[in-house]
Amino acid sequence: MPFIIFALSYIMYGERIFQDWRVAALTYPIIYFIGYFSWRLHGVYDQYLRHKFPKLEETAKRVKYKFLVNLLIMSPSVLVIFMVFHYFHVLGYNLNLEDLKYGFFVGLTINIIFESLWEVLYIIEKFRDVAEEKEHIEQLQLHHEFENLKQKVNPHFLFNSFNTLSSLIGEDKVRAEKFLDELSRVYRYLLNNNERGMNSVEQETDFIRTYFQLLQTRYGNSLQMSIDIDPAFNHLEIPSLSLQLLVENAVKHNVLSKNNPVHVHIRTTPDKRIEVENNLNKKVLTVDSTGIGLSNIKKKYELLQREDVFIQSDDNKFLVSIPLIDQ
Repeated sequence: MPFIIFALSYIMYGERIFQDWRVAALTYPIIYFIGYFSWRLHGVYDQYLRHKFPKLEETAKRVKYKFLVNLLIMSPSVLVIFMVFHYFHVLGYNLNLEDLKYGFFVGLTINIIFESLWEVLYIIEKFRDVAEEKEHIEQLQLHHEFENLKQKVNPHFLFNSFNTLSSLIGEDKVRAEKFLDELSRVYRYLLNNNERGMNSVEQETDFIRTYFQLLQTRYGNSLQMSIDIDPAFNHLEIPSLSLQLLVENAVKHNVLSKNNPVHVHIRTTPDKRIEVENNLNKKVLTVDSTGIGLSNIKKKYELLQREDVFIQSDDNKFLVSIPLIDQ
C-alpha cells in the first residue's frame, strides 16, 4: 500500500508531493481508503480460487484465473481513485488518459508481484501439508505393520510352549508343574512388554535369562547359554522379544543332547550390535517352519528403516547380528 499510494500520488501531482505537504495529507488517506477495500476484494477472490482449485495439480488453473483480478478488481479500483480526485478536483487535479495509463501499469505491476508471492506461499504451504500427510500415513502404516508383527509372536510362543508342556506331562509331572510356573512368569513379561514394540537391551537380557530357565526345565544341560553384554549398551533398544526368537530358533533347529549340548552365546560388539551365536547340531528331519523367527526380526528392522540384520552360517555355527537402536 505505501508503494501504491506514493506511485499514484506522483502520477497525479508529480514533484508537488515533495513541495506541498497538502498533497501527502490528502492523497494518502483517500488512496489508502479505496485501496483497502480493493485489497479485501483481492483476498476474497484469492480465497475463492483456493477453495475451488485447492490441489497442487490445479496450480495452472488458479494462476490463469488470477489474471482476471486485474480486470475485475485492480482496473476498477485504479479508475475509481482517479475519478474521485478528478470529480472533487482535489488540489486542482484533472484527469487525463496519460495518468490512467501509468496508473493501470502501476496496478498491474503490483498485482503481478504480490499475486505471484501469494501463490508461491500457498504452494509452499500445500507442499508442506502434503509432506506432513504423507509422513502421517507412512507412520500409521508402519505402526499397523508393527502391531501385526507383535500379534504374531504371542500365539507362536504359546504354541511351542504348550507342545513342551504336553511332552513334560507325560514324562515328569513335577517338572511339568515347574515349567508351568516359569511359563506364567515369562508370558506375563511377554504381555506387558511386547506392547511397546521396543525394549532396552537390559530388559531383554533380563528376560532372556528368565526364558532360559524355562527352557532348562525342559532340556536340562542339553542347552547352555552365556551372556556377555557391555553395560554401556544397556540403555540402547532392540525390537521386543528379538533375543527370545533367536534362542527359540536355535532350540528348534538343533538336536539337544547332554553329550552334544547346544550352546547359545549372546554378546555385544563395540560397533553397537548384539550377536546371538550357537553351535550347530542340525536335526536330520526337516522341521516345519512358521516363518515367524528371523523374518519377523528382519521385518521389524525394515520398519525401523534398518536393513543391517546380518546372518552368518557354516558347518559349525549359526550367528545372527542385529543393530542396537539409540532412540
